Amino acid sequence: MPFMKKQAEQNPADLQRKKRYLTATIVTCITLVVVGGSLHVVKLGSIRMGEMRALATYDLKEESARIRAAGEDIALHEENEKRKNEAVGYSAAEAESLLTKEQWQELDSMVTIPAGKFLMGTNLKNADAASHPQHVVELPAFRIDKYLVTNAQYARFIAATGHRPPLDWKDGKIPTDALQYPVTMVNWYDASAYAKWAGKRLPTEAEWEKAARGTDGRRWPWGNEMDPARLNTYYNVGSATNVNTYNKGVSPYGVYDMAGNVDEWVEDDFLPYKGTDAEKEVFKGKIARVENEQDRAMKLSEQIAVNRNYKVLRGGSWKGDPFSTATYHRDYSWPNYASDFYGFRCASSAEK
Repeated sequence: MPFMKKQAEQNPADLQRKKRYLTATIVTCITLVVVGGSLHVVKLGSIRMGEMRALATYDLKEESARIRAAGEDIALHEENEKRKNEAVGYSAAEAESLLTKEQWQELDSMVTIPAGKFLMGTNLKNADAASHPQHVVELPAFRIDKYLVTNAQYARFIAATGHRPPLDWKDGKIPTDALQYPVTMVNWYDASAYAKWAGKRLPTEAEWEKAARGTDGRRWPWGNEMDPARLNTYYNVGSATNVNTYNKGVSPYGVYDMAGNVDEWVEDDFLPYKGTDAEKEVFKGKIARVENEQDRAMKLSEQIAVNRNYKVLRGGSWKGDPFSTATYHRDYSWPNYASDFYGFRCASSAEK
């Protein structure tokens, strides 16, 4: 077979120092392009999340490595970049008119999570080791958005600040029938900027998990059994959905979409829990350098540690493995990544 022939032709020393960077979570991605200093995932094909990170986190100083996927169309990105300061998209009045007053009030609502202790993480052996061990965390009271931040809400932010719109918005306009879908194609910095504009912040990882599971250590927001009717995951719909769709999947505090729909950026760096049995290498930021087309075809790369941390994503998504939607599951990515399954919600102290 040609594939086996190519593998046999590899220098044994090269093969020894290169490795596949895979995990068990199936998602889709990958076409990547750098726009305004941020790396965006825009085209899709079956790939594993860990492999996505490895293929995507190449050395951006190498001009030839700036785009790492065949057949991508960068016209969208170029147009988006050129128009970021033009009068496209919505005016403040137009953005406000996207929804009714009642709809805005509902989408902007927050839920108060009471102070106290809760169980964070898990001891389950079949869970990713990065989620080990289960431990008690005590938090002050805080507030968290009842819903994921929607396209409509993000449009108000763009109209008020001139922030660049997500790459899947054509001419700065929200895709058809997606006003109340969670905003996606936003990186961690975009999410943080929105939160600051809204007078809020991103939730900490601990806040997010308590809001998702309550105090009894449950595996999913509704209990300990996976139920595909309660969430949007693993292509059971084929796209994101309105943020108020899954009312039977709310958390003990009534928070929506804490499992599935889109992965959620939180404030924290991806760091080990105290006493974890996870390998230290998991938490080290890495870039993957591919030296030639043959290696790229074989998904082989040299992993190089860098002095930067990943950011945590929580909740799983419509593209992910259902078990990545567990309340304790920790995903992670570079903060300048954006994808059609990355979104966010905001939080604030209880006094606000």
